[in-house]
Amino acid sequence: MKRTYRAIFIFSFLFCIFCKVNPTAAKPVYEPPYAKWGKIAVEKTIQRYPQSDVIDYLHIGREQKTPTVSVEKFKLWLRLKDGSKEFGVFVNVEFDPRTERYLGMTFTETDR
Repeated sequence: MKRTYRAIFIFSFLFCIFCKVNPTAAKPVYEPPYAKWGKIAVEKTIQRYPQSDVIDYLHIGREQKTPTVSVEKFKLWLRLKDGSKEFGVFVNVEFDPRTERYLGMTFTETDR
């Protein structure tokens, strides 16, 4: 029985060496299709509200306005750096879904 386990271990070890397989390598992380637009939404919100920190992020969904214009919708929750106020900002990122070209962005503040 010990020989069997030892043989399996040696075979596995040699297989990993010769096939250059790293058994501890991290698996690729899944990135959703809206991630690109979410990063842009957060960056532009930080630029627009420099006195605030983004403390929460929600992807609402995608809307197809026309064949050449799609909108990714997000809600970001912000807190003033002095901690005196929190508020939400709805961010709509418009882009061309065929070319992935950024077209524009709108911001709408909310207290909810």
